[in-house]
Amino acid sequence: MSEKELRKSMSVFPIGTVIKLTDLSARQIRYYEAQKLVTPKRTDGNQRTYSLNDVDRLLEVKDWLKAGYDMAGIRSIYQEKSATTTIQWEEHRLTDNDVRRLFYDDILSESRLGATTPFKRS
Repeated sequence: MSEKELRKSMSVFPIGTVIKLTDLSARQIRYYEAQKLVTPKRTDGNQRTYSLNDVDRLLEVKDWLKAGYDMAGIRSIYQEKSATTTIQWEEHRLTDNDVRRLFYDDILSESRLGATTPFKRS
């Protein structure tokens, strides 16, 4: 995961901030959580904290609802996306031999064992 993706997935926003960013009510946000469309993290005090990805998801849900989709339709859209992502991950999964080969190539390139050095005798 890149640093940008990591930062977008960090849960740092309280529900009040999410309400302002999305123009949704707390009740709507909790309903979408109950529908498993977003999964905010909980603090030690059991308060919800949301990530930028959660905010993006809530805005997408809002757009889908404006476009006329119902909750079942929206859930199926996200389930299909999740299934597609899983399939793509499975297709690009590396075998142990692939990982060893990549690791070996990295070691060779970093150590410059295959490169000509000025200290090599002719």
